[in-house]
Order: sequence, then structure tokens, then C-alpha cells
Amino acid sequence: MSKLVLASASPRRADLLRAAGFEFDVIPATIDEAIDVEETPDGYVRRVAQLKAKAVASQAPGRTILAADTIVVVDHQVLGKPVDTGDARRMLRRLSGREHVVMTAVCMINPDPAEAGHSVRGVGLQPDLRERGSKRFETRVARTTVEFAPLSDAEIDWYLATGEPMDKAGGYAVQGRASRFVTRVDGSYSNVVGLPVAVVYDLCRGAGLLVS
Repeated sequence: MSKLVLASASPRRADLLRAAGFEFDVIPATIDEAIDVEETPDGYVRRVAQLKAKAVASQAPGRTILAADTIVVVDHQVLGKPVDTGDARRMLRRLSGREHVVMTAVCMINPDPAEAGHSVRGVGLQPDLRERGSKRFETRVARTTVEFAPLSDAEIDWYLATGEPMDKAGGYAVQGRASRFVTRVDGSYSNVVGLPVAVVYDLCRGAGLLVS
């Protein structure tokens, strides 16, 4: 049994961790991900990642919990997962021919107090570190700018027909068929897929976890 628990049902996050050599178990988190009308994108993505981590921490005492939430932000508006095909179409039209920002909040709850003196590195990372009882609780947010080529209605129709947009934040998968539309990625690519792996590694190292 690994000490690290991934609080996510996302196969993409699990694949990213495995490819980077992490050992972990998976316990999906079930929470209400509705956004409050007064929440900022940063506040929302942090809150959801923290709720996921806390929900699973009660199921896995004595283990380190890793949770994440990914959103797409355009014009300061959060684009989550499409609720239907029409919603996905509206998202893709908004992303067409312009930049947007992908934000992933990564939250770790470590049951064993670890050294808190490690540094936070990298542009676009915001630390949120505090002690809650005997648990170390840390959240960071990674940001990546992504640019899309202009999309025709026919291209959007083709992409919707693949079914790929429906469970993806912003209605697209950068590692999938939508890669043909992406003209620029400025920042962590794995963040756009759903998990900034370098951030996870830094959190694990700071928590004293052994990563093979």
C-alpha cells in the first residue's frame, strides 16, 4: 500500500503520475463543485481541490492525500466541464482564435508534520500553507497560457462528434484530437492535461515522501 493517495477518478492525472514514476493508490472524491457567483477563479479552484482532499483524508487515515482541480479561464470567467454538446460548442467558440489560461490547484494533506522550509519555485505558483491540527495542509495553483487557432463551425462540429470535449475542462483535451487546434502553450504542459507534475514532485519532496 502506497503512502500517497490520489483523490481523483481522472485517468489522465493517474497516467501523468505513473509516467513520472510516482507510486500511489486512487480514492476518488465526490463533492459539490458548483461555483459561487462571487468567487474568483483562483478562489474557486483552490476551494474545490481542498474539498476533494479533505473528503478523501477521512477515508485514508495516516496517508498523504493529493487532490487537484483544473479549470479554463477566459475573460475572467471559469469554464468547467460542459454540461451538454451545446455548452461545449459555446466554450469552443469562445476559445477560438485567442488565448486562455488553464489553472490547476493542487492540494496535499500530509498527516505527518514535515519540514515547512522548502521554497516555492516557478512562475505562476501561489503557496497557501497552514497547519490544521497535526496535519500539514498545502495548496498551490499552476497557470498555463494556451492559444487556439481560429476554429470554423465545421471544425467545431467535427470535434464535438468525437465526444472528446464532454468530460474536459473548457471542452477540449490538449493531449487528444484538440492538439491540432493548439498553436501555443506557455507554461506547464502537464498542467493543461490536468496535473502540474513538477508541482506535485516539489510537494512530495517537501513532505518527505520517497519518489522513485
